[in-house]
Parts: sequence; C-alpha cells; structure tokens
Amino acid sequence: MNPVSVLTQPFPAVAAIGPLRRRLLPGLAGLGHPRHVALTFDDGPHADATPELLDLLDRAGVRATFFLLGRMTEELPEVARAIADAGHEIGVHGYDHRLLTKRGPAATREDLDRATAAITAVTGTRPAWWRPPYGVANTAALLESRRLRLRPVLWTTWGRDWTATCTPDSVYRSVLRKLDGGGTILLHDSDVSAAPKCWLAMLGALPPILTTCRARGLAVGPLAEHGMAR
Repeated sequence: MNPVSVLTQPFPAVAAIGPLRRRLLPGLAGLGHPRHVALTFDDGPHADATPELLDLLDRAGVRATFFLLGRMTEELPEVARAIADAGHEIGVHGYDHRLLTKRGPAATREDLDRATAAITAVTGTRPAWWRPPYGVANTAALLESRRLRLRPVLWTTWGRDWTATCTPDSVYRSVLRKLDGGGTILLHDSDVSAAPKCWLAMLGALPPILTTCRARGLAVGPLAEHGMAR
C-alpha cells in the first residue's frame, strides 16, 4: 500500500497513530526484520550531544540513522559531516522543527527542499529517508518527499528523552516497553526542541538498551539494514 495515497486522505495526523500505522503501513511504522532493531536519532546535529553519541556508538560497533535538521546542519557542518564520515546513515527531519500541519503547502515544500539541499551539500550524502517533526505529515510534505525520493518512516518505540525529568532509567524503560524484534527506536541527540541537556539521559540509557537487544539476539543497525517492506 502506498503511504502517500493513504496519508493524503482526510486524516492528516494518521502518521502519529501507532496501532493504525502498524496495521496498515508497517513500512511507514518502521517494522522490519524480526531479528533486527533499527536505531534512529532525531533533531541533530548538536555541538555537545552528537560527538559524545558518535564516540559511544563507535565503541559499541553500532551504526544508526540520524534524521538531521537542515538549520542545525548548516550551523554545525563539521558535526554533521562527522556523522556521515563515521558510516552512519543520514535522513531528513526538516529544516526547522515545526509542526507541518500548521504550515501551508508552499512553506511545507520549501522547508523540505531546503533541508534536503542543505543536508546533501554539507554531508556529501543524498538522504534516502524522511521523518516529519512530531511524526505528523501533511499532504504537501508527503508529495514533496516522494518527488525528492525520500522514504517516510516513523518509529515503533521511543525513549521520551525530551523532557526535563527524564533519566537514563526512564528512557531505558520507555524504549523497552514496546521494543520487539523488527522495531525502530526513536531517540534524540539534541535539545534544540526539548528540555536543556535532556540528551544526557539518552546517553546513559543507550548502553543498556544495546546490551538488552544483544541479549535477546537482536542485531542493531540503521534503517538500510532493517529489511522493511515497501
């Protein structure tokens, strides 16, 4: 089933409804091979969080998918390039972190075009994936993502790692609550649209998350290795 044709129906926020997207659009939901978990990060790059995360992932021997903001990529080009140079996959999260349903069609298309161009120019990598801010897409963005050959993808579980009260334990428990083989984890390597330094909880939670996945016999990697149905 074509995610564009479904999501351009009269329910523009359907992307945010977990059970519905799992049933109707497993690829959009981020469901992949049952022995694999996709690890993804939104809202970067960040001057402090992203380098620490890259070091952690390198030590763990894990690659991930980073959904970058165009504005932050232009502000921190060295950090954005470091993500690509380390072998991680690059995706588009928009130019600014704003809810698309509050934008008109022209502004939506401009945001996605500008973000894709900036991320491609800085990283030297043509992104293959797109994740809308807040997991909510409008018709204009879905059509533009198809024109740009960006595949939309959401997530099956998240760490709720954007709040002022999150801790490594709370992030770990939130991710594991709905983590199954074939799932996609959403975490954040930035506080650009979240509580200051909330990413510290993500960094503390990630090692035990990886350990638990391995104990369950689940490989962890980027979306390119996730084996998602189209």
